[in-house]
Amino acid sequence: MLRGAAALPGPFAGIAPEADVSHHGHVLLWGAGLKVRMRTENHGPSSLTGVTVRVRTSVALAGRQELPQSCLRAGRRTVLCRTGSLRADGVQERRLALELRLAGRPDEVVVRVDTLWNGGATDRNPRNNDHKVLAPATGDEYVF
Repeated sequence: MLRGAAALPGPFAGIAPEADVSHHGHVLLWGAGLKVRMRTENHGPSSLTGVTVRVRTSVALAGRQELPQSCLRAGRRTVLCRTGSLRADGVQERRLALELRLAGRPDEVVVRVDTLWNGGATDRNPRNNDHKVLAPATGDEYVF
């Protein structure tokens, strides 16, 4: 099984690998707190050395955030998180749990979750890795 463009012979060496990254989880808004829980998988056919997940909010984040070691703040409303390597078979998953604080206490927030980087692989099924979720401040989980 080929493991990326470097494994391809001769004239095919420059062809990008193909992967199918998926993000699924839920968001929950209560007061100024926003929880984002997700799992990321790769259904192949090529394995990936890593994926960068982007989480964007319609409301600005509070100034100070405690983020997991694999994440960093990339703007007033954006957090980026790396997953680590993902095998092509979909069996391996990476889990991410974010506890974000918002700058105010909105009645609702729109959360966008997508793949910012996947090592240059082609993904012909973006529906399972590009999500937009409306989360009213009810304390209920909204699934993506």
